Amino acid sequence: MDLSLVIPVYNEEESLPELEAWIRKVIEKEALSYEIIFVDDGSNDLSWSVIEDLSKRNSFVKGIKFRRNYGKSAALQKGFTLAQGDVVITMDSDLQDSPDEIPELYKMIKVDGYHLVSGWKKKRYDPIGKRWPSKLFNGTTSLMSGIKIHDFNCGLKSYDRNVIKSIEIYGEMHRYIPVIANSAGFTRITEKVVQHHARKYGKSKFGAGRLIKGFLDLVTLYFVSKFGKRPMHFFGVIGTLLFLIGFVIAAYLSFAKFFWLEYRMTERPLFYFGLLSMVMGTQVFVAGFIAEMISRNAHGRNDYHIEKQIGIKST
Repeated sequence: MDLSLVIPVYNEEESLPELEAWIRKVIEKEALSYEIIFVDDGSNDLSWSVIEDLSKRNSFVKGIKFRRNYGKSAALQKGFTLAQGDVVITMDSDLQDSPDEIPELYKMIKVDGYHLVSGWKKKRYDPIGKRWPSKLFNGTTSLMSGIKIHDFNCGLKSYDRNVIKSIEIYGEMHRYIPVIANSAGFTRITEKVVQHHARKYGKSKFGAGRLIKGFLDLVTLYFVSKFGKRPMHFFGVIGTLLFLIGFVIAAYLSFAKFFWLEYRMTERPLFYFGLLSMVMGTQVFVAGFIAEMISRNAHGRNDYHIEKQIGIKST
């Protein structure tokens, strides 16, 4: 199969028929074999009924419905698991991403050999309360990761199949997929300026809570990418350093006690600081040792409860 489109859906019943028709028109013109995988992330409107109807009219439309809302990362991860195309393209279901970008995004992966192409909404039609936090996120992420793209959070992206089968995303990590892919060794990453449309139906799902979660996930991602497979290198160094500081303080106070009989080391604040430093150093070191054992033996897997599915043989 040439192409898989993975589209997370949350309360977008009005947009879906128009989106499917637009995608079908573009892809059939290119004569590509394809599938459209709609992942309903626990919508409480008629989105799933619309997906079922679209699947009846177009056999290339597939759908899966979560029993509850897990978030965009979960929807994308499930879609990645099911995708069969050589090239995988993701886009939002609200009609703000243009399917007209599909041919060029496909070509940049299949012909030009990129591992990942991220859309860049250079001209945006979002409210200012969404644009400025996005600029802050993108600038911080680019600085910390060293990946020079402008719009990490753009939902319109294309991937080589090997990328989406080699990574796992959860939480709010979907906005940092280029960083995760780069850490996994897929370094041919670029961006493409894409069209952005004003929202036509419904309302934005963006909220202040996502801003906080995004920063927390960025810190987590930075730590995991650096020390996820070698936590002892982080905890061990800090633990050893703290213990050595405490040991040096204890040695100094012991020397003073034996050679200056009037010296009362337990009355010195330095004594308690040294003691605390050694205890904390030991605890951090042991935490690193335990984390190392967990890292070497863990085979984590995200399980999401599926309520319904259509057009999919097995999950």
